[in-house]
Amino acid sequence: MLRLKTIFSPVLSALLQISLLAAALYWILNSGAQAMNYQWQWDRVPDFLFFYEDGEWFPAELIEGLLVTLHISAISAIATLVIALITALLRLSNSIVGRSIATLYIELIRNTPLLVQIYLLYFVFGPFLDLDRFTTAVLALALFQGAYTAEILRSGLVNLPKGQFEACKTLGLSSFNSYRYVILPQVVRKTLPSLTNELVSLVKNSSIVSVMAIFDLTTEGRNIVSDTAMPFEIWFTVAAIYLIITLTLSGLSAWLEHRMHNAY
Repeated sequence: MLRLKTIFSPVLSALLQISLLAAALYWILNSGAQAMNYQWQWDRVPDFLFFYEDGEWFPAELIEGLLVTLHISAISAIATLVIALITALLRLSNSIVGRSIATLYIELIRNTPLLVQIYLLYFVFGPFLDLDRFTTAVLALALFQGAYTAEILRSGLVNLPKGQFEACKTLGLSSFNSYRYVILPQVVRKTLPSLTNELVSLVKNSSIVSVMAIFDLTTEGRNIVSDTAMPFEIWFTVAAIYLIITLTLSGLSAWLEHRMHNAY
């Protein structure tokens, strides 16, 4: 009983806070709409999510944009982890060249806006390297988030007891197997909340790739607004979809963290 209370109390508290916030937001929006004589058209929103044709349901513009966003985010997340791990290992290596390259990359990425990086990749390096828009978007997001994620992984590696590395050597494990079976699982467990925050940031930052005319969720929302003159309904729907994604990721992270804590 106590365990159930411990698990569900934070959930109920969060739901209560969200409900109160939603009620306050609804009151503010409704009051503003009445002051502007704005007529809500929420009944038209479902048409941009799904449509029914020939006895079947098909995804409409917003859902198609959502699928593109999820596709970009998923590939970018994998690339981010690869870039971050390589960068973190270079930062901790004995090679002066490796450390310098990793430090330069991190400082360069973290001190320039993502939008500028996207423009540079798309208009400068894209034609030279023959990169399409999708690849450019994935690369830009992965490089940007990789710089931040690398510092998280580096911190996790630094804080890991040195005895873990010594134990791997004693057991005769290779460097690859040491990191695969011993080091990285512990680092991921310790840094999971921070890694989740970076994943959430990646999903939100994916909306910026709409500047390259990629038909993601944000681009589809903008096109619908220009066609229907329904800015409030569409943008609130887009925001709600992003919120559902990020809350789902946070919930999965909390569940995994709980499972890992019990496992160890």
